[in-house]
Amino acid sequence: MIREFTDNDIMRMAELEADLFGRGAWSESMIRQELEAPARSYFAEAPSEHEPMRGYAGFWYDGDDAELMTIGVDRQHQRQGIANALMRRLIDEAKAKGARRMLLEVRVDNEPALALYRSFGFEMMGRRKRYYQPEGIDAFTMSLELNPWTVGFHGTGEHESREQENKQGNGGDES
Repeated sequence: MIREFTDNDIMRMAELEADLFGRGAWSESMIRQELEAPARSYFAEAPSEHEPMRGYAGFWYDGDDAELMTIGVDRQHQRQGIANALMRRLIDEAKAKGARRMLLEVRVDNEPALALYRSFGFEMMGRRKRYYQPEGIDAFTMSLELNPWTVGFHGTGEHESREQENKQGNGGDES
């Protein structure tokens, strides 16, 4: 079950962060600061509303782009579709807010995450040297177009077909 993140999830997220991300993990105070920042959307996955979460994910929306801030799944529950469900919720929420695209950074050596992002259509943009500290690991930057900009007329042909039918239906007389 995917639900909105609550204050009750903070301690569990800090535990998962420490296990999943080691020295680069967000502390409880960092998580609290992140959740208090404006324009954040965070979700948790749990078997039910009253059970501890097994996964979490969130993004920041700046009015144009949605920046994936973090995603994590308890090691005991990985490869069960939780990350996939969380990503789907993030993407749906970002689209609903009007985001044009979703951006993210991912460790170059995180093959499971890279596979997940590619499965949703994320494409490589570039590389950030020594992005992940304290290890100094590079990050790939990736993006997914959610609501691409359309410049000028980009017809589907539907309007043109209706115009043609109207002309034929009234003998071409437009009066």
